[in-house]
Amino acid sequence: MADRAAELIAALSELADPEEVPKVRKFFRGADPETQVMGVSIGKVFPVAKRFADLSLDDIERLLEDPHYEVRMAAVSVMDFQARQKRLDPERRKALYNLYLHCHDRINNWDLVDRAAPHVIGEYLIDKDRSVLDRMAGSDDPNARRTAIVATHAFLKRGEVADTFRIAEVLAEDKDTYVQKAIGSWTREAGKRDEAALRHFLDRNANRLPRPTVTAASKPVKDERAGNTHTSKT
Repeated sequence: MADRAAELIAALSELADPEEVPKVRKFFRGADPETQVMGVSIGKVFPVAKRFADLSLDDIERLLEDPHYEVRMAAVSVMDFQARQKRLDPERRKALYNLYLHCHDRINNWDLVDRAAPHVIGEYLIDKDRSVLDRMAGSDDPNARRTAIVATHAFLKRGEVADTFRIAEVLAEDKDTYVQKAIGSWTREAGKRDEAALRHFLDRNANRLPRPTVTAASKPVKDERAGNTHTSKT
């Protein structure tokens, strides 16, 4: 039987370029000293992951345990590809969700979170109790805290803003830069659905939030006043 996880790693190894290591490394902001960088640009990781989108859960877990940043990016990308399937078996969706939580110590960078949390965590919770997000928001791990708010993107797509603002308020005084960036981006997106709720959130928490977060969150309101509703993702 073919070792599909090994095949994926081999495919990434073929693309590795030592000259790309410094460029790729700048995306990894985690504190894990064991994380290694192969030198595969993230844009090249995604097509490889798509070729292996049918990986088993065991293979995905093996990839998440790999020390290489790009391999773990491929793993969360495979999880995302699977979670996006509209006809995905509910048990499989639950298994992906549980795997993400079980291996969260290996999902240890902001972009690994952003790649998988909206569909693997958020979509699973659409019709379920969402208190797990509150527990993650209280975690000592900043990537778990980022997951808590990033996962609410699934709710925002459906016009539901309450969870985004609730989690953002819990995290308002967070000291981690990438948690604050997520607060700014996600409350900004929520404000596009409900500007009054955004104004209320900012009024309640302006003194608790760092100034860059307030500026990022209020950008759609400022743009509208200027006659420009275009916003860019953070």
